[in-house]
Amino acid sequence: MKFNGIEKKEAGKFITRYDISYETSDHKEKIYEMISRNPDLKTREELADHPADSVVIIMHDESGERILLNKEYRMACGDYVINFPAGLIDPGEDYEKSTKRELKEETGLDIIKINDVMAESFSAIGFSNEKNICVVGVAAGTFSPSTSTAEEIEASWYTKKEVRELLQKEYFAARTQAYCYLWSKSL
Repeated sequence: MKFNGIEKKEAGKFITRYDISYETSDHKEKIYEMISRNPDLKTREELADHPADSVVIIMHDESGERILLNKEYRMACGDYVINFPAGLIDPGEDYEKSTKRELKEETGLDIIKINDVMAESFSAIGFSNEKNICVVGVAAGTFSPSTSTAEEIEASWYTKKEVRELLQKEYFAARTQAYCYLWSKSL
């Protein structure tokens, strides 16, 4: 595959749409449509070589017997989706500060301990170069409504049995579904 270039198509408030032109191994010219949080992509290297855009917050309660999940209305699918708390890393923030802020804003809970931080991963490689940092830990406190009126979120703790039931009947974000499936099957 031969990369030919990137053309900005339309800029929005949070994302920008681009066309990536390339040539396949059988010499056919192709266009790949994608979106990015970067409002000014110019090179192939910039597609992957950039700091993480957001955090994904995977929290368990102090007993380790329950996992924190958000049931959130998502405009892109017009329905509620089960997802981990998550959000953009604001300018000047590192992942830890962003994790604490986003968890508090979306759930009212506080981080007690960070157990692990995974390497950066891509959110939706089929159409975006957005990168996440997944933070795994322990949270506690009292639930409160999201501080954003633009978000409709119901945060709750779930046992493994309850997660297995959700997996059979609710929409999930794919990363959350995969993690929850494995967690709910573990001893």
